[in-house]
Amino acid sequence: MSHPHERTLIRAPVYDLTERPFMVIWETTNACDLACRHCRAEAIAEVEPGTLTTEEGKRLLDQIEQFGRPRPIVIFTGGDPFKRQDIFELVAYGTGIGLPIAVSPSGTPLLNRENLRKLKAAGAKAISLSIDGSTPELHDNFRLVEGSFEMTLNGWRAAHEAGLKLQLNTTVTRYNLYDLPNIFRLVQDLGVMTWSVFFLVPTGRGKVEDEVSPQEYEDVMNWLYDASKLLSIKTTEGHHYKRIVLQRAVLDRLGVDPVPVMGLGETYRRLREDFERIADFSNARYVEEDRMRRPPLHINAGNGFVFISRRGEVFPSGFMPVAAGNVRETSLVDIYRESPLFRALRDPDAYEGKCGRCEFRYICGGSRSRAYAVTGDPVGEEPFCTYQPGSFPYLRELEPYLRLPPKGASD
Repeated sequence: MSHPHERTLIRAPVYDLTERPFMVIWETTNACDLACRHCRAEAIAEVEPGTLTTEEGKRLLDQIEQFGRPRPIVIFTGGDPFKRQDIFELVAYGTGIGLPIAVSPSGTPLLNRENLRKLKAAGAKAISLSIDGSTPELHDNFRLVEGSFEMTLNGWRAAHEAGLKLQLNTTVTRYNLYDLPNIFRLVQDLGVMTWSVFFLVPTGRGKVEDEVSPQEYEDVMNWLYDASKLLSIKTTEGHHYKRIVLQRAVLDRLGVDPVPVMGLGETYRRLREDFERIADFSNARYVEEDRMRRPPLHINAGNGFVFISRRGEVFPSGFMPVAAGNVRETSLVDIYRESPLFRALRDPDAYEGKCGRCEFRYICGGSRSRAYAVTGDPVGEEPFCTYQPGSFPYLRELEPYLRLPPKGASD
C-alpha cells in the first residue's frame, strides 16, 4: 500500500517539461545601485548598451506566451529591474497577454511605495527581495551599500501595503552561515510567502572561497528540512536538497535519528540548537512527520527552467552562462525545445561521475550550474554533494519515493 505523502514529497508540473518551462527568468538589465559580493550579473550603475529594447522585450514576452497553457511563470530580474524606465510598460504588456509576472528588485531607494504600487497596478503578482543577514551590519556588508537592509525591510512593508505577494531570498555563504537561524526568525516575523535559500555558484562576482564546504551544504540542507516544518522553504542551486528531503522522510517514518545516518556534523548541531532557541513555534504546529509546508519542485537548469540575458542570450540558468541561442534571431520556444545543450541537460543518465550513477539522478540531478562553474562541463559531477550512490541504508524503503508523480498529480 502506498504511503499517503509519497506523491507530495517532490512536486512536478502538470505538463511535459521538454515542451515548456515552468519558469522563465529575464535579466531585464544589469544596472543596479548595489555592489553585492556574489552578484551573478556583475552589475554596473547604468543600463548597458545592447540591452533588449522595449519592443524587443515585448517580442520576447510574445515568444514566452507561445509556449501555450499553462503559461510559464515569468520573473523580471537584473541587476535591478527598476533601473529600466520601461519596466511598468513591460509588466503591463506581459500581464496583458496572460503571463503571470513577478519582479525581483534590489534594496535601493528605487524600492519605494510609488514604484511598488505602479508594479501592482501594471499587473505584477509578486516580488522577491533579498536578505543576507539578520542585522544591518551583516546584510549591508554583503551588499556593500550602507542602508540596504533598512531599504529592503521598508520595501517589504510597502509591498505588503500594495497587496503584492512576497518571497525573501537568502544566499548561503561563509559570511552568514551561522546567522541562518536568525534570518529564519526574521522571515517568520515578516510573514512572507516563501523563504528561498540560494546556494552560491562561483560565477560573476561569486568566488569559490566564499562557498561553504560540501559537508556544510549537507548540514544546512538537513537543517532546512527541519525548518521547513514551520515555514515554506525552497532552494535554488541546491538541488540535492531534494535527495535530503526523501532520505529524511524515510528516516522520519522509521523513527531513525538522522545525525549518524546522514553523517551530520557540527554545523548541523549548531544550526539546530539555535533554531530551537530562536524560531517562533507558537503560531505553527511543528510537523514531526515526512511532509513539509512546501515540497521541492522537480526542475533544473534547462529542464523546466530557462534564463534570458539582457542581450537576449538564452541560457539554461543565469548561473550557467552557456548560450544556446539568442531570442533576437531564434524563437525562445525553438531554442528551449531543440537546443542540443538543453536536451543533454534533460538526460540524467548522461551525467558524468557519481551523478550519472546516483539513484536520485531523476529527482535531483545536482546543480548543473555548479558542475559547469567548477568542472567546465554542464553534465559533470556536482562538486558540492557528499553523497555516495547506493550508500543510504534504507534503499528499499526509499524506492517508492524515487518515482516522480504522474503528470497531472501535482503543480
